[in-house]
Order: sequence, then C-alpha cells, then structure tokens
Amino acid sequence: MNPDPNPVQDAPYREAGEPRGPVTPTARFMMAHPAHVMALGFGSGLSPKAPGTAGTLWAWLTFALLQNRLNDLQWGVLITLSVLVGWWACTVTARNMRVMDPGSIVWDEIAAFWLVLWLATPMVFWGQAVAFALFRFFDAVKPGPVAWADQLYHDVDPVTDPAGWRKAGWGIMLDDLVAAFCTLLVIALWRVW
Repeated sequence: MNPDPNPVQDAPYREAGEPRGPVTPTARFMMAHPAHVMALGFGSGLSPKAPGTAGTLWAWLTFALLQNRLNDLQWGVLITLSVLVGWWACTVTARNMRVMDPGSIVWDEIAAFWLVLWLATPMVFWGQAVAFALFRFFDAVKPGPVAWADQLYHDVDPVTDPAGWRKAGWGIMLDDLVAAFCTLLVIALWRVW
C-alpha cells in the first residue's frame, strides 16, 4: 500500500531515499523525459536568474532563425502545436516537479512570444525589442487579465481533483497567452496611433 495519497511516478532522476517534496530541475531532470526538455525550454528554463526572460530570449532567437524558413501556414501550425503539445509538456513537468506553476517551466513564454512575433511581423529589430519588453512587462507584472489568468488554477488541488495537474498545465500556458494578446493589443494601438 502506498501511503502517498497523490503518488507521482518515480522517474530515473529520483535518487533512492530522496524526499518527496518539490524537485529542483537540473540537466539530469530535464533529460529524463522529452516533456521536461520542451517545458524547460531546451535548457533556457534552467537559468538561475530570470528563467522566464531566458526562455523569451530563446524564443526570439529561434524565431529569428526560422522566420524566413517558414511561411504563414507553417508558423500557424507550429504555434498551434506548440500550445497543445506545450500544455502536455507543462503538465507532465509540473507534476514531476511536484509544483503547480514552477518558474523554470518556460515553454509558455516561448509559444506565446512566437505568437507575438509572428502576428506582429513585419517588424525591424527595434520593433521586436519593444515587443520583447512589452511581453516581459505583461508576463512579470501581470496586470488585469493576465493576473486573472495566472490565478485561475492556482487553487487546484491535484489530490482531490483528478484533473488537477492538467488544469495546472493549462494555467501555466494561459497567462502567457493572455500576456501575448495584451502585447499585441498595445502594438496594434501603437501602429494605429
């Protein structure tokens, strides 16, 4: 009989006798599961300082590398898949870290910032830098609707709610998508003005 009311599968990164509390992500943890690699932004989420900013920078760099290689349809498919598969990756990684919304999960920033850059294109470097600053502002400060989206699933208890981890994974993605739409709204108003 397992005394833990919410058992988490012991993964290869868990050492014998390690406590069952929150797991601090390491390179070993990241490489233990494909969902971890994705959710941790291919290592950008392991940044000891400002992992969200590191993840957003990773998104910007990969967008710059792929921008002229993908057409609009391909970008649309990539971003849609990034959100849907990202939901799964964030769910699995949060569950394995035993934290509802870990700061080291940065796939939400990556998918959301790709959306901003794609929908706001064409933009020169400085326009992208403004988009970066706006997105980081909305994601970090969480004004209005971003705060609402961020708090939507924070009270979920995976012990009493069988869908708790899936809700947490969606909550991780949702606030960044709302931050992306706020960023796009400001850019649209800026362009009209």
